[in-house]
Amino acid sequence: MKIHEYQAKEILKKYSVPVQDGIPVKNMAEFDKALAELQARGINQFVVKSQIHAGGRGKGKIYDVRNRENLLLEGGVKFTTLPEKATEYAEKILGNILVTHQTGPEGKIVKTIFLAEGLDYKKELYLGILLDRSVSKNVIMVSTEGGVEIEKVAEETPEKIIKEWIDPSVGLQNYQARKLAFALGLQGEAFKSFIPFIKNLYRAYEETDASLLEINPLIITNDDRVVALDAKMNFDDNALFRHPEIYAYRDLDEEDPLEIEASKYNLNYIKLDGNVGCMVNGAGLAMATMDIIKLAGGEPANFLDVGGGANKETVANGFKIILSDPNVRAILINIFGGIVRCDRVAQGVIDAAKEMAVKVPIVVRLEGTNAKEAADLLAASDLHFEVAKSLKEAAEKVTSVLRN
Repeated sequence: MKIHEYQAKEILKKYSVPVQDGIPVKNMAEFDKALAELQARGINQFVVKSQIHAGGRGKGKIYDVRNRENLLLEGGVKFTTLPEKATEYAEKILGNILVTHQTGPEGKIVKTIFLAEGLDYKKELYLGILLDRSVSKNVIMVSTEGGVEIEKVAEETPEKIIKEWIDPSVGLQNYQARKLAFALGLQGEAFKSFIPFIKNLYRAYEETDASLLEINPLIITNDDRVVALDAKMNFDDNALFRHPEIYAYRDLDEEDPLEIEASKYNLNYIKLDGNVGCMVNGAGLAMATMDIIKLAGGEPANFLDVGGGANKETVANGFKIILSDPNVRAILINIFGGIVRCDRVAQGVIDAAKEMAVKVPIVVRLEGTNAKEAADLLAASDLHFEVAKSLKEAAEKVTSVLRN
């Protein structure tokens, strides 16, 4: 699960991590109150930050929601020392469309902005924490190239990314915190401030079951304070039951409607850009199915794992989700019968296809327990399924159907 920058900063504050002060705003009435509140705190520099679940906000473009051709503003993050200018930026950003390199050309409507204090600083740095699955350890990555996408740094100057792996049995040690501070070239008060900063940040990452915590940029202010100027946090969905206060941050407006619908039925679904709907049991088999569709010349429209207990109900819900995508022109069902019997899945496919009056071609490949009985059921039905014996044959049949 992803959350917004202002929400991540609310969490980090609880762990004594210094962050940029600010107030989230959803309409202009709230903006006027927030502006007055920040001025009352002695703040006289302002940053108006768009809040969407995508990177590159500062380099994005704001378009009029009523006329997509009308460019209102260059950049979704704007700095000013003038209150009236901050108001002007907010009016142009709120309720309009922000397009960045991560949103795609359709962009996202900005429904919340973060009115934050403008800080003077002398250095921008990068800091990220995530799980390195190859060694089963969390890794802290730092770089002197703050304010730049880490992917670009990794591609162009990988030597500028310094990594420190954390042994889960002992946690982050003081010598590792110092090592990271030296790697960033910190000295004096900035060096001293960084040690508690990174230790508190790592504690926040671990205790919230985060899967990613990224500070970009991490700044060194003119008076040598270490402050998180931006913050991005993602969380392990499987651990959210332990954190209802974090789950409450979920913003459904930022998620794909089909993915939200699939989650209601405990289906693992991710929408893609192709035209072949995929229904598979098991994440690994689903990935392999998408790969072989691509090799056969097709384009998968989705990742859909219906789980190990596929039955009529899960198949029907799978059809419902897949067919909600207008780009789907054919469906490939690929089930391996281990826990579940293939004949039961086949009957579920037949019943669901009849009830939902599925109009697009369906290619079915069932292998494993009672696969022969399943094939007989499909052949005896009055529905026109294309039945395949191998995954390669299934992919070739579904792409052939698309070409006809």
